[in-house]
Amino acid sequence: MENFLDVPAEHDRYIVWEKCLQEIRQKLDLQAYKTWFEPIRAKDLEGKQLTIEVPSKFFYEYLEENFVSVMREAMNNTLGEDSQLLYSLRIEDGSFGSNAPQTPNSILLNGNDTKLNKEMSKERFQELYVETPLNFNYTFDNFIEGSCNRLARSAGYAVAQKPGTTAFNPLMLYGGVGLGKTHLMQAIGNYAKNQDDNRKVVYVSVDKFTSQFVNYMKNNDLATFRSFYEHIDILLIDDVQFLGGKEATQDIFFNIFNHLQQGGKQIVMTSDCPLIELKGLTDRLLSRFKWGLSADLQQPDTETRMAIIQKKLQDKNIELDENVVDYLTNAVDSNVRELEGAINALLHYSVNNISITLDIAKQIVQNLVQSHDDNKEVSIDEVIKTVSEYFGVSVEELRDKTRKKEIVIARQIAMYFAKEYTGYSLKSIGYQFGGRDHSTVIHAIQSVSDYMAEGNEIKRFIEEIEKKFKKK
Repeated sequence: MENFLDVPAEHDRYIVWEKCLQEIRQKLDLQAYKTWFEPIRAKDLEGKQLTIEVPSKFFYEYLEENFVSVMREAMNNTLGEDSQLLYSLRIEDGSFGSNAPQTPNSILLNGNDTKLNKEMSKERFQELYVETPLNFNYTFDNFIEGSCNRLARSAGYAVAQKPGTTAFNPLMLYGGVGLGKTHLMQAIGNYAKNQDDNRKVVYVSVDKFTSQFVNYMKNNDLATFRSFYEHIDILLIDDVQFLGGKEATQDIFFNIFNHLQQGGKQIVMTSDCPLIELKGLTDRLLSRFKWGLSADLQQPDTETRMAIIQKKLQDKNIELDENVVDYLTNAVDSNVRELEGAINALLHYSVNNISITLDIAKQIVQNLVQSHDDNKEVSIDEVIKTVSEYFGVSVEELRDKTRKKEIVIARQIAMYFAKEYTGYSLKSIGYQFGGRDHSTVIHAIQSVSDYMAEGNEIKRFIEEIEKKFKKK
């Protein structure tokens, strides 16, 4: 073996690490090598102790979790059996200064290496599993296929049969409210779990994921949170549009996404809009989402609505007059959720031995439509005028650049209602409020949602203003 002690001190660490990389490169696929080893720099060499510089703590943890044996063998072959590898974390600007670690985290590659300290108790893992359950009522058997959802259903079934091995990874299911996205996604998880009970399948909404992330970060236990998600086989994540504007959540999700996909694990996501319309997401995250397949679910056509009604009645062993079935099929055409709501209301009558007539069906549908009309669209000018009158501020103040606290809160609430009650895009809403960027609108909507979750005075403001819109 070449004697590296004869190499000038300012160069020997680079040569030693390059020698290790030559071995590592031969044992990994090109993508894994480029992702996890090209960013590493040789920092220092003292005898048989090599220090390498890595971009982040997560990077170091991933190396230890996945490539420690390859690295140990390369170090042993290059510097000898008693060689040591130490890590130093790169600070943000890529240099080392007074804030850099004085003593790098060390991992001894001599057969007694200290693994990443996980401190992941079974109780903490179990807590996360309890928070991410599957609904076993959602199956492929009771998911009615039609022209409105055929591609999504076919792709979902393919993924369920061979998770992580198809070209549909990630699989993005998108469409409006109540069209069956969550049903189909959980059907994938239930089918895959039934095929292999050892599979770790997790369903979680973005809101729940964010809440978990904040909770574990607050308790200085992100290692458990990240490791939980990195060790599952199928991740089903609902409503990814709500990742918009949540930079820290996007960062951790990006790392988890990479880890799962590189490990051949399956990711299924839902969104209320196609990828091109997702707002407030980083380019690197959007690019990952585009790696797989996007499939939309549309409003159910007449045949699909009829099939849904007949399937529901068959499952409950209930018969309805043909004219009632025809009426429901044609009267409720907006989405599957509303259709099932109408059917469930009718079944309530049947269970109580009340004959379901066409008049009863019409009354139920009218109530359903009335409830839907409570959220009818209003103009953005109406929203701004209503909010300005409620808070006693002028329309101009809501639209200009003032940063007074009371104006900012009123403006955020106006943006929130503009998103709730109008068909305007985030960009268009921002334009109506003094030409603001869509990210400002996202921040406003999220801030109001957070206020409401806290149950403070702003929640009362929202409820009182909402009543004004419902009277219009």
